[in-house]
Amino acid sequence: MTLKTLFLAATFGLGANLALAQTHDMASMADPALQELMAPMDAMMSAMPMHSTGSPDADFLLMMIPHHQAAIDMARVVLATGTDPATRALAQAIIAAQEGEITAMQAMLATLGFPQPAAD
Repeated sequence: MTLKTLFLAATFGLGANLALAQTHDMASMADPALQELMAPMDAMMSAMPMHSTGSPDADFLLMMIPHHQAAIDMARVVLATGTDPATRALAQAIIAAQEGEITAMQAMLATLGFPQPAAD
């Protein structure tokens, strides 16, 4: 396979996955046992910016904030429903780390002169 063929295959595969994500939210497609964990993933995809700001730095930060928020929301589900002490401890550590990183990314956006995303 040529590099061009691989690139086109990857591009069309990504496009198909994005189209699927837009037509069906992840939570509705998930196994009922996973719906609580998938709902934050769906919210993350909805919160992602649809257009570039023109700044790769700002675009990265604006996409990472909902990504980190989804991790926090999934960790909260584990704290509410999980029973394994090690998994619950990891979930708590994820919440603490990701909240701190979101705060740092919001400050970086302000420094770059970009508006803050709406808080969840």
